[in-house]
Amino acid sequence: MPVRVAESSAPSQLSGSNCGQTSPPACSLLSVGQAFSGTQNVSSLQKDEAWRVNVRIQGCDLEHGYLCGTMEALNVPMADTPVVTFWEGEIVDTKNYTFFTGKWEATPEDDIRHWTKFPSFSALQSHVEVDGGKSLDLSNYQYIFMRWKEQYFVNVGTDCGLTIAGFYYVCFSCSDGSINGFYYDPNSSPFQKLELKSTNEGRQGFSFSSYELR
Repeated sequence: MPVRVAESSAPSQLSGSNCGQTSPPACSLLSVGQAFSGTQNVSSLQKDEAWRVNVRIQGCDLEHGYLCGTMEALNVPMADTPVVTFWEGEIVDTKNYTFFTGKWEATPEDDIRHWTKFPSFSALQSHVEVDGGKSLDLSNYQYIFMRWKEQYFVNVGTDCGLTIAGFYYVCFSCSDGSINGFYYDPNSSPFQKLELKSTNEGRQGFSFSSYELR
């Protein structure tokens, strides 16, 4: 949710004929209720700036390549309160979704430019450039690639000075639960980096305190 403006390993198997039947590895840290904390760098040419960010997974359906959650930015300069958004995600599993976005003003060139920011993508790049990664078997890969698209503001209005027009390219590490992401919006500063670590909070579900999801 930027200001509105005008870890590498080889996949265990690369298959040329997965028939779209693969699913990402099941990760205990990618489950409903899991919390993450970190920062988003929203620096521009004018100034360096980073916001503290909390993320909570609200829903996860690996079979259909879907997950959703909330994102809370804590120290947004133009806001009097933490800004909370609800997002929905696409899991790149080559069955439901490929590495090519195909919407949100992102071209295949934009996709490759952002995915290559993740060291863990390098072993996949040649396959993705051909067909978006349809020929890849990611079922045993220790990284899960996703796109997160914020859908609406939970606790502030659309006049809050922030935008949710873009989306995040996301890489999740199954080994340590870390998340790295890059925000894409043609009208925002490029390559705003999201860095999150899993927290030790329990996963018994999420009470959203004074905020209420739509």
